[in-house]
Amino acid sequence: MRREARLSAVLAGIALLGAPAARAQTPIQAIQQQQQLQQIQQAQQALQRQQLEQAGQAPPTTTFTAPVPGTSRGLGLVPGAPPTYTLPNLVGPERILVRPGEVTQSEGGPVASRPLGEDGRAAGATAVFGASLFTREATALTDAPNPNYVIVPGDRVSVRVWGAVEAEALGVVDPSGFLFLPNIGPLRVAGVRAGDLQRAVEAEVQKVYTSQVRVYAVLLSTQRIGVFVTGFVRTPGRFGGSAADSVLDFLVRAGGVDPGRGSFRDIAVQRGGRTVVTIDLYRFLLEGGLPPVRLQEGDTLVVGRQRALVGADGAVRNNYLFEVPTRAMNGRELMEYARPLPAATNAIVRGTRGGQPFSRYATMPELARLTLGDQDTVTFITDSPARTVRVTVEGSRLGPSVLITDRDAQLCGVLDHIAVDPALADTGSVFLLRPSVAQQQRRAIDEALDRLERQLFFAVSATTGVAAIRASEAQLVSSYIQRARRTQPEGRLVVSSDAGQCVPVRLEDGDVIVIPERSSTVLVSGEVTAPRAVVFRPGMRLADYVRAAGGFTPRGRDSTLMIRRASGELVLDPASQVLRPGDEVIALPYLDPKSFQIGADLLGLIYQVAVATRIFL
Repeated sequence: MRREARLSAVLAGIALLGAPAARAQTPIQAIQQQQQLQQIQQAQQALQRQQLEQAGQAPPTTTFTAPVPGTSRGLGLVPGAPPTYTLPNLVGPERILVRPGEVTQSEGGPVASRPLGEDGRAAGATAVFGASLFTREATALTDAPNPNYVIVPGDRVSVRVWGAVEAEALGVVDPSGFLFLPNIGPLRVAGVRAGDLQRAVEAEVQKVYTSQVRVYAVLLSTQRIGVFVTGFVRTPGRFGGSAADSVLDFLVRAGGVDPGRGSFRDIAVQRGGRTVVTIDLYRFLLEGGLPPVRLQEGDTLVVGRQRALVGADGAVRNNYLFEVPTRAMNGRELMEYARPLPAATNAIVRGTRGGQPFSRYATMPELARLTLGDQDTVTFITDSPARTVRVTVEGSRLGPSVLITDRDAQLCGVLDHIAVDPALADTGSVFLLRPSVAQQQRRAIDEALDRLERQLFFAVSATTGVAAIRASEAQLVSSYIQRARRTQPEGRLVVSSDAGQCVPVRLEDGDVIVIPERSSTVLVSGEVTAPRAVVFRPGMRLADYVRAAGGFTPRGRDSTLMIRRASGELVLDPASQVLRPGDEVIALPYLDPKSFQIGADLLGLIYQVAVATRIFL
């Protein structure tokens, strides 16, 4: 009880510290208050644990043994004995659940679990080539024979003859391969395909009765056999089947080759204590061929141990771990298995040589002569610069929309090969949309938003009333920040001079050349009463266009006007400029820095977003 009373007093003290104060708080003080609340929750959990212990309901514990033996004076370990720890099971979101069959990794942080894949390896690792053969369930046994099945002694056959003579035989093929038919004699059926049994019996009967005889012959069932499957398979044992079943059928019934331990290239069929044939499944996977072996009663399939593995990833069609044959594998053989893409020009070989990490960068001819070792990984990459760039043409054009040019091609030279209608195309306002510029604009906007958030959260107020006003203003600015983060800059690059001439600029891959159409309007947007497009008329001044859009809103001012040309050029001093058809007049909001401390930064951000995205928020 004393312990509970002491702990309750601590909780009360922490609660007093975490109570909301009458004074204004900065974001740092809010963070400290959140930490105090977390301490209260931890103390409450400790109090609940103590109550369970006193009631005899201690929380369950998990005991685990360190995998590496060691010694530690602080833990009082016996020299050479693995340390054992006892920890209480965590309850709630902090609990780490590790299911059986999972691999855990910890690199100085929280324990993370990775489930095992179908190939027996951790998820994300390259699968062993051929492991997908044994991911399906074993097929059920059936008495329906395959037409290509060759009849052997022990199979059940039905033969019926009618016409000039009537005879019927339903029995098992004898060890000599014959089936006796009354009034006709023995018929040799062993070695005949199930699909050819009808013709073979007819030929035998017609040797005795040349005409007026009809024959019906069918294979009823095949011989049942039992085969032992052992070695590095998932579930070794004895499995029943038909004599028509292949080696793959019995391997599937045994769960397949264990991809972490077994070999896909060393599967032996033993009969009578000696090896009849050795099977390499790579020949079946790549060429579709299996050795002509027919399993018999008492045969044993032995899957050998896994050989060396070499992995291939990157620009390849077959991203697998390939098993090395008896001899060493070279890069040429790996390329035949992995089948690199045409874009692959180089390879990075990583592995171990003499217990030390090994890495090598090679071209494709050099890789073909390189000898690979166990657990090597070859990553095929494209490491050759493109000789051409792909450019897209949009807007008012007459020719194709995609152009392929040399890497050093200039925009002015490419424009000479684009056909346009001079009456429709505004050739003096051509501009580029460049992905790299859009990324730069995105980074600049994010940096401005981060800077604005810092000023917003770390602003200190002198009184509680000022703090409440700033909190409401900060909420409005925060909503704008969230909207601004969703904007996507277009990456416009101005390539026309004031006189409408092309500025020399080298084209990049992915550039979009935009040729605007001629316009007869001027768009007025921003802090105006009715944003609209106004028909261009010579002699109209800037104030006339603003007046045509309903005039300024309460946040609009003459000092915040700017003009954006059709080419993307910005004019920040519109009073000294003459408007042109296709221009856009933007009235940015005016924020008084005296009443709002971060108004200047917000105004600059609005300007930056408007310029980069052509969207006024």
